[in-house]
Amino acid sequence: MERGNSKHGPRLDDEMAREVRGTVQGVAGSRAEEWREPEPAGEDQPEATEVPAGDRRSGVPQGMTSEEVEQRSELGRYIDLSALPAEREALRRTAEKNHAPDEVLDELARLPAGRTFETVSEVWAVLGHANETTRW
Repeated sequence: MERGNSKHGPRLDDEMAREVRGTVQGVAGSRAEEWREPEPAGEDQPEATEVPAGDRRSGVPQGMTSEEVEQRSELGRYIDLSALPAEREALRRTAEKNHAPDEVLDELARLPAGRTFETVSEVWAVLGHANETTRW
């Protein structure tokens, strides 16, 4: 078997592979040697958390609630982007083709006839719902 590295032999290769196996394949806390364990936070140090204290960003854009975001997303799931821009009937057909629930079809039926809609957000706004006030 041809080797790309000639500095050491197969026995040393195997030994080196065993030494780093825990690092490569293991999870935190699975080290055999105590000196490899991460040190806990000191008495004057805060505990590690995923969310820093005081950081309460919810991921919901300004001007909308999480329920409104979910409802707009539900509406958008059944409108193909390739169908836009479209009028009410074309939007309804694409939603039916995508097996939209009756609530979505009822919402689309409320759209004014003869108007072309460019985006799902525009459809959402015409239905009387709020969109975000600023985009980040």
